[in-house]
Amino acid sequence: MAAAAAGAGVGFQLIGAAAATLLAAVLVAAVLGRRRRSRPRSPLVEEKPAPEAGCAAGDGGTDVIIVGAGVAGSALAYTLGKLCLLGMQDGRRVHVIERDLTEPDRIVGELLQPGGYLKLIELGLEDCVEEIDAQRVLGYALFKDGRNTKLAYPLEKFHSDVAGRSFHNGRFIQRMRQKAASLPNVQLEQGTVTSLLEEHGTVKGVQYKTKSGEEHKAYAPLTIVCDGCFSNLRRALCSPKVDVPSCFVGLVLENCQLPHPNHGHVILANPSPILFYPISSTEVRCLVDVPGQKVPSIASGEMANYLKTVVAPQIPPEIYDSFIAAIDKGSIRTMPNRSMPAAPHPTPGALLMGDAFNMRHPLTGGGMTVALSDIVVLRNLLKPLRNLHDASSLCKYLESFYTLRKPVASTINTLAGALYKVFSASPDQARNEMRQACFDYLSLGGVFSNGPIALLSGLNPRPLSLVAHFFAVAIYGVGRLMLPLPSPKRMWIGARLISGACGIILPIIKAEGVRQMFFPATVPAYYRAAPAAE
Repeated sequence: MAAAAAGAGVGFQLIGAAAATLLAAVLVAAVLGRRRRSRPRSPLVEEKPAPEAGCAAGDGGTDVIIVGAGVAGSALAYTLGKLCLLGMQDGRRVHVIERDLTEPDRIVGELLQPGGYLKLIELGLEDCVEEIDAQRVLGYALFKDGRNTKLAYPLEKFHSDVAGRSFHNGRFIQRMRQKAASLPNVQLEQGTVTSLLEEHGTVKGVQYKTKSGEEHKAYAPLTIVCDGCFSNLRRALCSPKVDVPSCFVGLVLENCQLPHPNHGHVILANPSPILFYPISSTEVRCLVDVPGQKVPSIASGEMANYLKTVVAPQIPPEIYDSFIAAIDKGSIRTMPNRSMPAAPHPTPGALLMGDAFNMRHPLTGGGMTVALSDIVVLRNLLKPLRNLHDASSLCKYLESFYTLRKPVASTINTLAGALYKVFSASPDQARNEMRQACFDYLSLGGVFSNGPIALLSGLNPRPLSLVAHFFAVAIYGVGRLMLPLPSPKRMWIGARLISGACGIILPIIKAEGVRQMFFPATVPAYYRAAPAAE
């Protein structure tokens, strides 16, 4: 009898998985059909001389001011500086103002997904991951309750060099700053932008304070704000609704061998996930997620005790000793995890990009992929424009940017928010069933793992494919609950599981914008033509 029940259980699981796959295939086919019919610590960067105080765009000849030289700002500066215009040999004249040009030291922004690496190649910045001891990342390993499964990126159709990359964030940023500064028409300057300069509702430039404390004004027909998650300028250009669902506690494990080399490791721990990934040939980054906005005190030793008593027992035994050694070393850092949907106020003369514009939970490491993808979209929009001085027409034209970026951005944003909630433990039995179903679904391999990992990696940024796989997991979870025989209690939990799945993903989709996310071709801005040349 037991053997028969087990065999029936396996059969039902396979039937459930097949049904889930069929649902996903139907939904993906529907959206593809529609799309075919629609629109086809010491400074490492040499500063160039600052302009004279009060220099104006028409006088100084700056085309674009970029506020911030992080990942987005540096990559954008290089891209616009190289962007050859019709009838011109050189690219845009770019003035970048960055608060601190010394090497950043952060505990996030260290994992670039394969989709992001492809964008890096498209922008001509792939050499920025060289000479910084960056590590190739080939996929993820998922751990839960003593079991683990390996999820490889679907890279078979790409060049052998295409993979994820993990590194020290500061080293990567400095490489991009150096590359941007190497262009004769790109000027990097250290200074703190204090305000945007507006005239009759149009942004004309910025006011900033130099490294020496002098007040300056800089003018350009287009100002792009990329000053990061702590932006003090975003309120003038968007409606920020910042959520802080959790904080990361960061450690560096030294001379540690991960169970699966060249893979990110995600432990589905209690109360929330733990991440491990290499950032150099001798170092592994550990990020412990702590729900809420408050974390145990580091100074009092409460944090070390929490990590040793609550977190350490849940990590793989192969890295336990290195984890304890990292705690004892005392280099523990924390950072709040912010989420903020894009809600721009189209403003003549200005544009928001990067984390100043849009953030998602960093669990999936998608932030840099979104930023680089946005830069590709903006580059393509600006390429046919020789003159940026008609602020009103340019603003109307660039409204298409907010729609054209959606397939990549909304897929990665939604996946990050949904996965964080699914991967976190909960007192609700239905939520825990969803968590287990997700682990088991991904463990099936084949299309069940390749599809979700292609979404996470940025290789297949299709929102409807994401929704199909998400609800396929929910249906798979309900099917598991019906084995070996359904009961009123199991049916009730299954109904709550489906309801919980809707409660997780639908609010995120609503915040992203249903129309822009799934039906971008119905948005008028999607078809905006470039302003006529003078």
